[in-house]
Amino acid sequence: MAWLQDRLGRVLLALLVVVGGVWWWQGRPVSQPPGILAPADPLQTPPVSASTWQFHDCTLTPLADFDIRARILSAEHYHFDRAAELSPVDLALGWGPMSDSRVLAGISIRQSDRWYFWHSSTLPISPAEISSHSANMHMIPATEWVAHRLNRARPGQLVHLQGELVRADGKDGWHWVSSLTRLDTGDGSCEVVWVERAEVSNH
Repeated sequence: MAWLQDRLGRVLLALLVVVGGVWWWQGRPVSQPPGILAPADPLQTPPVSASTWQFHDCTLTPLADFDIRARILSAEHYHFDRAAELSPVDLALGWGPMSDSRVLAGISIRQSDRWYFWHSSTLPISPAEISSHSANMHMIPATEWVAHRLNRARPGQLVHLQGELVRADGKDGWHWVSSLTRLDTGDGSCEVVWVERAEVSNH
C-alpha cells in the first residue's frame, strides 16, 4: 500500500510541475525588436446604435464604437472584485511611442486593483506622451472565444480589438463608466471595452 501512495505522490508532483511549466510558458512576456509596433491612435466614433443590452446581470449602454491596435504592456486577471464576472481581465495597452521597446526599456509597468501604474527614473519620453499613448482597459468579452483569447494574452504581444466603449449598470446601483478620451488620468480614466473581436499575435 505504501508503494502505491508513493507512486501516486510522484505522479501528482509530476502533474504539478507540468501545469506550473505550462502556466509559466503561457504567461511569459514576448520580446519585441525596437521600433514603433502600433503607430495609429485608437479609433473612436459615435455608436451606430444607442440600444442597450443585458450581460451578466448588468445593463450595458454603448457610448462609442472603438477600434484599437496596440502592444500589451501588462495583463491582470481578476476573480473576486465586483466587476470580475463582467470583466475578468484588464489589459494595459500602449501605442505610438509606448509600443516601442526602446522606450519601454526605461519604464516599469504594473497593474493592481483595476489601476495601471508606471514608473521611470530616466523618462525616455514625456509624462504627457506616456499618458496619452497608453491606458488601462477593462475587457468585457462578448463571447467565450473572445474571453479565451484575452485570457491568454501576454505582455509584449500585439492586439487588435474591435467593439464598443460602454457604461455598465448593475441592478444594485453599481455602475462602471468608460472614459471617452485618451488624455485623462486618475479615477475614471480607464476604458470599459465591450470586445466583439480580438486578434492577438506575437508580431
